[in-house]
Amino acid sequence: MTPRRRRMWTIGLLVCGMAIATALILKAFQQNLMYFYSPGDIAAGKAPSNRDFRIGGMVVKGSVKRDQKTLAVRFTLTDYAHETVVTYDGILPDLFREGQGIVANGRLNPAGLFVASEVLAKHDEKYMPPEIAASLKKKPSNLDNAP
Repeated sequence: MTPRRRRMWTIGLLVCGMAIATALILKAFQQNLMYFYSPGDIAAGKAPSNRDFRIGGMVVKGSVKRDQKTLAVRFTLTDYAHETVVTYDGILPDLFREGQGIVANGRLNPAGLFVASEVLAKHDEKYMPPEIAASLKKKPSNLDNAP
């Protein structure tokens, strides 16, 4: 094999190796990507049923129901247009309360109930995820009148 031909094979193998490495990195990134959906998106059927995603909204007053024997809790999230029922089995953040904004990670079960694996509460009065803030600008700010 001539030196020129050997260099061409080496360059070809390097290019193929880099292409394979790039494809594997992009596939891993896509699998770990977690999209955000509002209760309205879930009601419209835009949320995936076969993978984890994030949901955000305001906890409806009077909707938090705790199981006295376990750590299970059930509550309703709203974007002031639609509501989604969320279940979570674990310790809730200290800042979690009715009328506050939260973001939860999890997935929809076959019955359409959102089963959360993690619940995150907003950390101060000024913070709100941009997606929630944008959806709330379209709706009235009084949570007591939420559906």
